[in-house]
Amino acid sequence: MLELIGIRDWIHNSLTELISEDCSWVVSLIEYVLIGVAFLAVYAVLALILIYVERKVCAFFQCRLGPNRVGPWGLMQSIADMFKILLKEIIRINNTDQFLFKVAPFIVLVGSFCTFGALHFAKGIHGVDFNVGIFYILAISSLGVVGILLAGWASNNKYTLIGAMRCGAQLVSYELSAGLSLLTMVMLAGSMQLSEIINVQEKSWLLFQAPIPALIAFVIYLIAGHAETNRGPFDLPEAESELTAGYHTEYSGIQFGFFYLAEYLNMFIIAAIAATVFLGGWQPLQINAEWAEDFNNVMNYIPTWLWFFGKTFALVFLSLWVRWTFPRLRIDQLLKLEWKILMPISLFNMLLMAVWIIWIK
Repeated sequence: MLELIGIRDWIHNSLTELISEDCSWVVSLIEYVLIGVAFLAVYAVLALILIYVERKVCAFFQCRLGPNRVGPWGLMQSIADMFKILLKEIIRINNTDQFLFKVAPFIVLVGSFCTFGALHFAKGIHGVDFNVGIFYILAISSLGVVGILLAGWASNNKYTLIGAMRCGAQLVSYELSAGLSLLTMVMLAGSMQLSEIINVQEKSWLLFQAPIPALIAFVIYLIAGHAETNRGPFDLPEAESELTAGYHTEYSGIQFGFFYLAEYLNMFIIAAIAATVFLGGWQPLQINAEWAEDFNNVMNYIPTWLWFFGKTFALVFLSLWVRWTFPRLRIDQLLKLEWKILMPISLFNMLLMAVWIIWIK
């Protein structure tokens, strides 16, 4: 990451030399644009990687090979699909609310991208670092459900409307448990700023600092986060056997691609937030004991970006494992799991964490 930091400083110094001090705002504007383009590129590349990974993992669980024709080991299959979806015709649907129909995919994508920009990928490599980072993530990630509801309603299709209503009920419900789990860890860390939460885990990850309440919060967050991504066994909003394709049935071409892109990146974002809050983010594994000094030194040699992406993709694999293992829940089972099981446990766990901080920590 030192190379990236060096490139960042070189760009800043070069722009400062070329542009006079009276126009310093131009330097900031150019830097913001460059950062935005860089994040868009990473966003798109990660989506292509995740699509390929899911196809291979799915094939493994079903005793198949997965993509193996386009490029070595099928590595170019996702890129070929990207060009295909970019070149596909956007079909105009009659009797729809054209403005809301076109705006909905952008709202879903913007909510996902703004959340992505708050992640800390390595030491010193992040887009924004608000002092209320957890609150920002909870707020901006909720924007996606607005786009989904608009898409389902504006499509003027009973299947899309049912899918959107299911998604709205599911996301609003499971966001509560996910938010409570994160707030439980905020109590332990003593800050809502992501950089501070990561720094607190320098010697020991939060999952190990309060093992019992932190583990409960971790499991609840993974379940609730998985439900928020609308992936099996919580894929009722897109249930193909019931709703054709759900809320995006009427979309085609790049408009459908926006939903597709946001869905995969949301899976990455949920895993990245879990890795950051519970598993130290880019912090290496450390054992707080004298005999483990040599082990800690070896862990420190591993690049911080490798720690972050290693933890995140391990949780992504766990998400895919769950998706391709369990059957789809009914809507009553899905809501019962949240309101009668996860929510009471989350509230009790917050109380347990408070007791742990006061009497044990």
